[in-house]
Amino acid sequence: MDSILRRCKNCGRYTMRKDRCPYCGGELEIPHPPKFSPDDKYGRYRLLMKIMSGEIRLSQDIINAILVSHKQSASQGSGTR
Repeated sequence: MDSILRRCKNCGRYTMRKDRCPYCGGELEIPHPPKFSPDDKYGRYRLLMKIMSGEIRLSQDIINAILVSHKQSASQGSGTR
């Protein structure tokens, strides 16, 4: 289901338009988070993307350990089909 309400990233005002903010012309975003699921299938990938983009800052040792465990689990999972 598509959300009706949008929020401007620039001025913070809410609108129902989907293209641009009618007040300042800024970019719009959906103001609420996605639904929560206890068996989050893509949580690992979101975490990896945040680490790789620098949004989450960790020591290089921890990053290497996460990437190595991800590569191992990906290689094990690909051969089970």
